[in-house]
Amino acid sequence: MRIDVARLYTFAWRHAPKVPEPLLRAVFTAVADLTWLRRTEGVRRLEANYARVRPDLDPPELRRLTRAGMRSYMRYFREAFTLQGSTPEQIAARVRLEGYEHVSGPVGDGLSVSLALAHLGNWDLAGAYATPHIAPVLTVAERLQPEELFVEFVEFRRSLGIDVLPLGDPDVFRNLVRGATKGGCIVPLLADRDLAATGVEVDLCGHRARVAAGPATLALVAKVPLVPVGITYERLTGERRRAAGTPWGIVIRFYSAVPVPDDSGLRRHELVARMTQGWVDAVARTLQESTQDWHMLQRVFVDDLDAARYARTQAEAGER
Repeated sequence: MRIDVARLYTFAWRHAPKVPEPLLRAVFTAVADLTWLRRTEGVRRLEANYARVRPDLDPPELRRLTRAGMRSYMRYFREAFTLQGSTPEQIAARVRLEGYEHVSGPVGDGLSVSLALAHLGNWDLAGAYATPHIAPVLTVAERLQPEELFVEFVEFRRSLGIDVLPLGDPDVFRNLVRGATKGGCIVPLLADRDLAATGVEVDLCGHRARVAAGPATLALVAKVPLVPVGITYERLTGERRRAAGTPWGIVIRFYSAVPVPDDSGLRRHELVARMTQGWVDAVARTLQESTQDWHMLQRVFVDDLDAARYARTQAEAGER
């Protein structure tokens, strides 16, 4: 029997907020544990990615970390399905900021900020918090299949106050630049995967990886700061937990802006490469400190990619 994924997501978005929180947590935890026990392809890929980020772990420790990673991943989906039913006060109570001055300064001066994110924690919750508390959010979304599912995701994020552009449209980067140039907004881009095959090869935790060039390119073209961001979960207690209505919140950690290299002899793609390595170095710290919150169930490290296909990607990008 073939599952209609779009209808399943629509059903979850409409009905999950009506289910008591403890029951919903138990269901999604059970799904995470069952998936982990079955060692699906996604679980094996998650474990392989974690092994590269945390080479200090022995096999049993790595398995336990992967289980925690699946629970974190399912927590993200549970929260996504119920986020529309949360009050502004609950959303505010669930979020804590670190390094906020790296964003508040530029935004206060009327600038936009290009934010480089990895698939860490709950970026949708961060976006729902950001629009009323930091600045309007402009971002892109990966085109999912079927089309109905993509539409559902776009409508979900727009309902949270996030302005979404579809990745792959011919004018998407131009519209990002136009929005960033106007000033006063933040542009978070999930960039730890090279979805457009136009990215940059970097060193990630001691291994070569392919990530997106978007955040650095946007910062250069729109002349705005490039700020790396790490989003991780934290347990809530006391009054904050009661105000949030849930035992889990997130920490949004803003790192220092990546400096633009002062070597005027560099071409743009060389500047982009250096700045991309800069934000990757910052976010890698969060990956190693809170590995279980990195929801990367796909191939990202060069050694895991199909060699022939990757060679074609490099050739098309002019890297060979």
